[in-house]
Amino acid sequence: MVPSYRIDRGFTLIELMIVVAIIGIIATIAYPSYVSQVESTRRATAQSELMELAQWMERRHTNGFDYREDGNAPTLPFTKSPREGSATFYNISFSVGSVSRNSYVLQAVPSNAQASDKCGALTLSSTGARGAAAADCW
Repeated sequence: MVPSYRIDRGFTLIELMIVVAIIGIIATIAYPSYVSQVESTRRATAQSELMELAQWMERRHTNGFDYREDGNAPTLPFTKSPREGSATFYNISFSVGSVSRNSYVLQAVPSNAQASDKCGALTLSSTGARGAAAADCW
C-alpha cells in the first residue's frame, strides 16, 4: 500500500530568501569595518616606514652633523609604502623646503586605494612631532 502523504526534502523559496537577506545585512555591516581595518593596517605600515626613515636621517646627522647632502635634501632609500610589491598606498618624501642642517619633516601622502583615508598625509619631524589630518591617526 502506498502512503497518502509525501515527505518533501529541500528548502522553500521563502527560506532561501530569508537566508539571502540575513547574509546581505551581515555583509552591509561587516564590509565597512573590514575596509576600515585594511586602511588602518596600511597606515600603520606607512607610520613604521616613516619611523625607519627618521632613524636613517638621525644616523646621517650623527655622521656629519647635517641632515642635508651637499646642501640639498638627501635621496631617501625608499619612497613608497609598502616597499615590497607593486601596490603603492603612500608616497613618502620630505615636505617641501623642510630639510635644513638641523631639521627635517618627512611626509607620507596617501595614494591609490588609500587616497580616501580620513587621516590624510602623515608627517614626522626631526623633533619627533607627528601630524595627520585627524586627531587619532598616530
